[in-house]
Amino acid sequence: MTRAAVLQTCTGIDPARNAAELVDAVARAAAGGAAMLFTPEMSNLLDRDRASAAASLTDEGGDRVLAAVRDAAARAGLWVHLGSLAIRRPDGRLANRGYVIDNAGAIRARYDKLHLFDVDLGDGGSWRESATYVAGDAAVVTDPPLGRMGLAICYDLRFPALFTALSGAGATVLSVPAAFTRPTGLAHWHLLLRARAVENACFVVAAAQAGGHADGRETFGHSLVVDPWGEVLLDMGDAPGLAFAEIDQGCVAAARARVPVIAHRRAIPPVEAMS
Repeated sequence: MTRAAVLQTCTGIDPARNAAELVDAVARAAAGGAAMLFTPEMSNLLDRDRASAAASLTDEGGDRVLAAVRDAAARAGLWVHLGSLAIRRPDGRLANRGYVIDNAGAIRARYDKLHLFDVDLGDGGSWRESATYVAGDAAVVTDPPLGRMGLAICYDLRFPALFTALSGAGATVLSVPAAFTRPTGLAHWHLLLRARAVENACFVVAAAQAGGHADGRETFGHSLVVDPWGEVLLDMGDAPGLAFAEIDQGCVAAARARVPVIAHRRAIPPVEAMS
């Protein structure tokens, strides 16, 4: 078994304060015997005021949260999945980018969120993630101590083909950092995470934002760890905190032996329309 630590945060609008919270979590995760720490989506900044946020956002080389966590990981000897950061690209637009950092502080993997949330709401409002962020163009797996891990971010959860591709590439752990709103969290969070675990016979680790944020939004929380049989091993409720779960790769083999979904996959033939 390998121990994972999961951080549930209420990230604010001050990157320095957010960095300090993450550095403290790295130390506490290491002290608790974890091999790897998972953090939520947008761990460096949550600020819906674009003008205010723009003053705090920088490229990868200048991001103070990324630098602080890399240094803390090296000092603690701990792997970290920074669920995602808002990072400025060379073209001036932003990427919603996750980072896997090893126990020497090196960046082992980057993943830019593939699916962006654009929606017109029933109350007349709208949300256009694509107005600010550029979608990624690659699915990513990497090999931390927990086992081969596939990366996703928040809205990606609703697109099972991504997770099929990740498990098809050998992933046995799927990481889904998020900042789900309360309405969508109540309706779909547990359902979708358990489904992705069962469909792929993988562990799912989902570190989430939780609570009322400084910019006025409210997120659902309930960071989860789900085993390959769909059992919830950890549910952190709706308050910020740090918690631990054990990842046993033997459970993956056992689930895939009982229901061999990976071995039985077939390429889907063209759909025939019949009348």
